[in-house]
Amino acid sequence: MNEFPYSNTNKRYHTLDYFYKNKFNSKVSKISLNAGFSCPNMDGSIGTGGCIYCSKTGSGEYAGNIKDDLIKQFNDVKKVMDRKWPNCKYIGYFQARTNTYAPVSVLKEKYETILNLDNVVGLSISTRPDAISDECLEYLAELNKRTFLTVELGLQTIHEETTKLINRCHDLKCFDDMVKKLHSKNIFVVAHIINGLPYETKEMMVQTAKHLNEIGVDGIKIHMLSILKNTALEKMYVEKPFHILTKDEYVDIVCDQLECLDPKIVIQRLTGDPMVSDLVCPDWLIKKVQILNDIDKEMVRRDSYQGKNVD
Repeated sequence: MNEFPYSNTNKRYHTLDYFYKNKFNSKVSKISLNAGFSCPNMDGSIGTGGCIYCSKTGSGEYAGNIKDDLIKQFNDVKKVMDRKWPNCKYIGYFQARTNTYAPVSVLKEKYETILNLDNVVGLSISTRPDAISDECLEYLAELNKRTFLTVELGLQTIHEETTKLINRCHDLKCFDDMVKKLHSKNIFVVAHIINGLPYETKEMMVQTAKHLNEIGVDGIKIHMLSILKNTALEKMYVEKPFHILTKDEYVDIVCDQLECLDPKIVIQRLTGDPMVSDLVCPDWLIKKVQILNDIDKEMVRRDSYQGKNVD
């Protein structure tokens, strides 16, 4: 018998695979897409240069080829997945850059193109909390009535000093307010956070996770800061090196964060997944399976589980 209620593999946290299989009674895969969106933090609308860690692909390293139309991007990945899981269902994941930053007419054309494909049971839309207009919110609410919609919001940290340093160009209130608006429309909200941001302590990173627990996000993606070539972060690191978390430090922090998250919160990611060719450091990030295994081992060593320290 599985000892942990939100896992089908005896993981000690609420796995995404468990969530999907229980919701859809099927294996579900997300297919990453690049719809060619821009970002208000790059085009001067709210800022320029983007977040200092952001790659040239806008966090879309594993999204489709922007030169291909969305259907080809989707089908290229689907062919591979169908060989692994013949009865798989799919979620179209609009990943690269800010995927609500366009007129609603443009959003509709792109979203509906994927939603109309066979065996697509939902959409996941990655965006910023300051890039969802009222008109867009109403469209998302209508879309949510027809499919399983997830909106992924970048937060990265709750700490204002760090937010300014990394050039996020929005504050915590903006994030919290958008979570409330999306929840008022019954939309599933996933938050992204980054561990290892310059000069943050372990306590600060755990505080970020605790805040997400308090406001009641539905899911979370935890990343390790990766320094990538040709980014503002690389330049900062070269000019004034700061501490980069070791793998053991990262594992310890993630386990502390899991312990303070309600077990109902779906853990969608526990580490970043940078392109090896773009990675400056830390080099331990390329061993994703080992990192996940080490997190599992540490939770076992602690005899711990997600939500252990939730009041």
